[in-house]
Amino acid sequence: MTSGAILWCLEKIRVAATADDLHHVLRHICEAYQLAHAVFHATDTPAVRAERPLLILTYPAEWVENYTRRDYFKIDPVVAIGRVGFLSLDWSTIDQKTASSAKFFREADEFGVGRHGLTTTVRGPSGERSLFTVTSNANAAQWTRQRDACIHEFQIIANHFHQRAMISTGLRGGDGPLPLSKREKQCIELLAKGFLPKQIAALLDLSESAIRLYLCSARRKLQASTTSQAIAIALSLELITA
Repeated sequence: MTSGAILWCLEKIRVAATADDLHHVLRHICEAYQLAHAVFHATDTPAVRAERPLLILTYPAEWVENYTRRDYFKIDPVVAIGRVGFLSLDWSTIDQKTASSAKFFREADEFGVGRHGLTTTVRGPSGERSLFTVTSNANAAQWTRQRDACIHEFQIIANHFHQRAMISTGLRGGDGPLPLSKREKQCIELLAKGFLPKQIAALLDLSESAIRLYLCSARRKLQASTTSQAIAIALSLELITA
């Protein structure tokens, strides 16, 4: 759970060219963060009209077969909440008192899915949506510490994974991002490296307001809803380096 772990994972994501490569990336993420499993579930892709456009996971084959056969996509509370949510969802906050929800989580535990889980919702620039989930078999105290320490890194990984998955599998439609100017590239690259707008302004000998305008313009050109998403897109398209 160090900064080295996320850099290693982001590099694995960057060079992934196929869905199979991305499956291996999920295993690398589990290894780096000592997780039980990881899942990427594209729930909505406007460019490709399909009920379940893309599902990449490390779950046991028996659970996947059981989940699919029983069509748990329709009752999975994680999917239901994730589709409309914006924040990362810790499974412990989900109401498991209903019969269907209790049965679902009981079966998931029996199949070794993981005692704890965290699901991050990602919204892409072309209207696509996905859920990125990590699970753990640590005890409650250990999981709480890991979740609190790594939630930001998991969110970054989720955004990068989403961008690479959409591009490498052809699920993103539209004309694509507009080219960035030299200043826009400089600003977003320095931001990706951890510099604050005020620091970037000093480095480039520009006003802080000018830096924010360049970042806003870059975000708009990259069709991103947030600056973090813009960085993920720029990195996935190899427009900048971090």
